[in-house]
Amino acid sequence: MINTADILETINMIRQENLDIRTITMGVSLFDCVSDDEKRLCDNIYDKITKKAERLVSVGGEIEKQYGIPIVNKRVSVTPVSLIGGRHGCDTYIKIAKTLDRAADALGINFIGGFSALVDKGFTRGAEELIAAIPEALCSTGKVCASVNVASTKAGINMDAVRLMGETVRKTAYLTRENGSIGCAKLVVFANVPQDNPFMAGAFHGTGEPECVINVGVSGPGVVQSAIKRAGDCDLSALADVIKKTAFKITRVGQLVAGEAANRLGVPFGIVDLSLAPTPAVGDSVARILEEMGLEKCGAHGTTACLAMLNDAVKKGGVMASSHVGGLSGAFIPVSEDEGMIAAVSDGSLTIEKLEAMTAVCSVGLDMIAIPGDTPEAIISGIIADEISIGVANTKTTAVRLIPAYGKKEGDSVEFGGLLGYAPVIALNKFSPEKFISRGGRIPAPIHSLKN
Repeated sequence: MINTADILETINMIRQENLDIRTITMGVSLFDCVSDDEKRLCDNIYDKITKKAERLVSVGGEIEKQYGIPIVNKRVSVTPVSLIGGRHGCDTYIKIAKTLDRAADALGINFIGGFSALVDKGFTRGAEELIAAIPEALCSTGKVCASVNVASTKAGINMDAVRLMGETVRKTAYLTRENGSIGCAKLVVFANVPQDNPFMAGAFHGTGEPECVINVGVSGPGVVQSAIKRAGDCDLSALADVIKKTAFKITRVGQLVAGEAANRLGVPFGIVDLSLAPTPAVGDSVARILEEMGLEKCGAHGTTACLAMLNDAVKKGGVMASSHVGGLSGAFIPVSEDEGMIAAVSDGSLTIEKLEAMTAVCSVGLDMIAIPGDTPEAIISGIIADEISIGVANTKTTAVRLIPAYGKKEGDSVEFGGLLGYAPVIALNKFSPEKFISRGGRIPAPIHSLKN
């Protein structure tokens, strides 16, 4: 039976507390697009994506209108392009990126993910060519997102890939220097990458996925913050219960939208990613949730404990509300996309070292962090290596999305616009890990990877 109070509560969440569906993402397999002919390959990719997703935006609009639930983004993810590039070289991969961008424009979506490579144990020729193409591909397109998985708990860490990604991030920053080095905001380096993630820039359509699938990412930091505020001075057990119940309600909205979208588009429903995804808007911040829990400022001692509790409660509540939960699922801490995080970095409360500690218990990793534009490649690789190690050692997904803001120094800020927000340039340890990074090879998998 429909409960009037529940309906009114949901309406209030949407109108007053920034509840929304952050994204409907359609995953599309490109395995049947493979061709030795460059033009045919690009044509096949364009035709497949635009045919499969031709109704994605219109169906999203219909659901918004019918249920009054904002759906902020409609997106597409595709098979990791390095797996379908065959014997083609770097120039062809750049043309594929432009084809993806053209398809995204034709569909009216905001991002397309899957310009990706999986190299946790080593490089295929296709992966090497794709990684070489990333800087130019992200410079010459507007909606294409790239990701590279350099490590896993089972395989260990490919340090050659970590070194190469430090170089790739730096080159991408330079090529997009006229726009705040924004190309780096569309490039993620992963450990233990999930293959059903609907969020950009790390989304791609995994090798075990069906031909086409709908994945949904929910949001709602403002809803959780308001619930905690209403709970008052209760103890932490009671507070965890409040967060769980709130996460359940948020995820039920996501389940409704995911099911409706899948039915109307005639494709399988994949997962709901129940991550709390913030925005630069006031009242839509994960950092402010932590402060509502009792911190004077995000970054204070106790921040990691607060985030661990929040992440756990969100997962416990959300998993009961959806038939299939996946992706990343928890709480995101992207600095430029979170008003409270921006303030905490600006005030000196939140450092990159504290952010790294927080990533041991959150959904992702070092995300949307602006660093000085003259940061050496070895230091970028060192930051990646540290973060990836947390994921490998803890059997969890971690990721790095750093923006070396060309021409900017510590204390400056860089503007990205829209949901990407803006970020103060954070201070880094200037001592070099270059000799360590240059050793290359692989860091072996931890002993707990032997679970068979």
